[in-house]
Amino acid sequence: MGKLILEETFESGKLNSLLHWRCEPTKWFIDKASSHLVLETDQETDYWQKTHYGFEVDNGHFLFMKTDKNFRMTTKVKTFPTSKYDQAGLMIRYSQDEWVKTACEYISEDVSKLGAVVTTRGYSDWSTQKVESKETNLYFRLSRIDQNCYVDLSWDGKDWSQIRIAHLNIPRGAYISAGLFACSPQGKDQTVQFEFLTIEELSSDPNEAYL
Repeated sequence: MGKLILEETFESGKLNSLLHWRCEPTKWFIDKASSHLVLETDQETDYWQKTHYGFEVDNGHFLFMKTDKNFRMTTKVKTFPTSKYDQAGLMIRYSQDEWVKTACEYISEDVSKLGAVVTTRGYSDWSTQKVESKETNLYFRLSRIDQNCYVDLSWDGKDWSQIRIAHLNIPRGAYISAGLFACSPQGKDQTVQFEFLTIEELSSDPNEAYL
């Protein structure tokens, strides 16, 4: 592992100066007592492109920094969903047509879908697995090595499971946006709590993505 690019623990009461909002939520604050970033999702917000039914939306809440480094990004997020497809997790983004997000999406009282969306050349896919959980309290990890992306999750922050490897159609060494996202495609007012966001520099060795 290399040096820390970003370590945001939400303890100071204000955001790190490297972080910026894209589609800033109407309601958000830093809870200094619990050291959490807390937000409520605005109505009908999402990230998705084309695929078979032509749906396109690009207005989810995204708190990010820009970097051209290889990195591993990690967070812990707790969600309180209210509507189908409510979600929150990690995202990297080069453009509207090239990005990756990972989250647990709420489906019903009995089941949610844990997975990743990879969008390349303007088309989105969605790889999923069912989990029996409404309110989720999960760790997500997303690594970028050159043009490749590795997605992992953990229930305890110690034991990690890889759920996706993807390739993005971006220039080698390109600057990309990396950070936290949340959205409510069919509703609003999902409460989301992010505990931290860390971004550590990696080398170009793909084996680092498996550590």
